Amino acid sequence: MSDRHGDWLAQAERDLEQAAASAEDGRHEWACFAAQQSAEKAVKALHLSLGQEAWGHVVARLLSELPFAVERNLIEMGKVLDNFYIPTRYANGHPEGAPFEHYGPLQSSQAIDYAGQILQFARVRMA
Repeated sequence: MSDRHGDWLAQAERDLEQAAASAEDGRHEWACFAAQQSAEKAVKALHLSLGQEAWGHVVARLLSELPFAVERNLIEMGKVLDNFYIPTRYANGHPEGAPFEHYGPLQSSQAIDYAGQILQFARVRMA
């Protein structure tokens, strides 16, 4: 297995940039999804840097499966981000309305903040 953790980390950083750009453009549902993707890819990069494979899209689980203790608050941030994986993109993710009608600056700013903290955690652990 080749070491691709740097590629995953680079894409995590790019996804976080996309989250910020989407929020600035008022596309808060995409900002939330891109933030979730950033966190997911950052944690997968960390797993790969440790010589482990990581599967799935649940950030909280990916964090809890690391071979060392992870601060509980970081796992809770992952749980918040996990809620943005499907309903931000699919109309049947909510009882009614298009996804964009359910997300605004409050959600996207929190998602970007949490993803940034998880990305920073991954960077520090890989350093």
